[in-house]
Amino acid sequence: MKFIGIIPARYASTRFPAKPLAVLGGKPVIQRVYEQVAGILDEAYVATDDERIEAAVKAFGGKVVMTSIHHKSGTDRCYEAYTKIGKEYDVIINIQGDEPFIQQSQLESVKTCFDDPATQIATLVKPFSPDDEPEALENVNSPKVVVNKNMNAMYFSRSVIPFQRNAEKKDWLKKHTYYKHIGLYAYRADTLKEITSLPQSPLELAESLEQLRWLENGYIIKVGISEVETIGIDTPQDMARAEEFLKLKEGK
Repeated sequence: MKFIGIIPARYASTRFPAKPLAVLGGKPVIQRVYEQVAGILDEAYVATDDERIEAAVKAFGGKVVMTSIHHKSGTDRCYEAYTKIGKEYDVIINIQGDEPFIQQSQLESVKTCFDDPATQIATLVKPFSPDDEPEALENVNSPKVVVNKNMNAMYFSRSVIPFQRNAEKKDWLKKHTYYKHIGLYAYRADTLKEITSLPQSPLELAESLEQLRWLENGYIIKVGISEVETIGIDTPQDMARAEEFLKLKEGK
């Protein structure tokens, strides 16, 4: 199978404007994401709506495609980019442009999900540790996932799922394995075309999670497991944590 990675990158971000161009360890964040992906997949592109990001990607020798400013999601931007690239791939992997520490093992885990012919969409989760603080589990910016015995997603929520009726909240992480969603998606090419034409769904609007639109419309989302801890960059405060994380990784 042939896999292409597409990295959607917007300049305008409510919580962190110009985030893809913010400098992390001497390189723009978008360059760090691109370098983590390029070479692992058959091909990789940045998909952006901003000429400053386009110029930055070209400056470090990356591949980039310009897309509309009107997209409401990274999935829509991925599909436009894929059509503009004009080559056929079996699977398109949507890599968030604010994940500079994405690892090869995570990409391989997502790729393996497509060994099952029934898989239409794939994503990743990381188990919470029994030693995590309850606050980590309750963080609404860290969606949780429940899966069935075939490791297909049953539901995603910003709430803590499942709710343990017969246990104290402080003991929940010790009594059940909770899964934290990692925002990496992969789609078969025909599935990506279909889901970008779907209207927003009630559950998606309620939780503000676009993957619920796909579940509501009957698509199968296969879930791969990763034990790798990464730091996504949503805010300037996350950037400071990412700098410290990078120093630890590089032994500085």
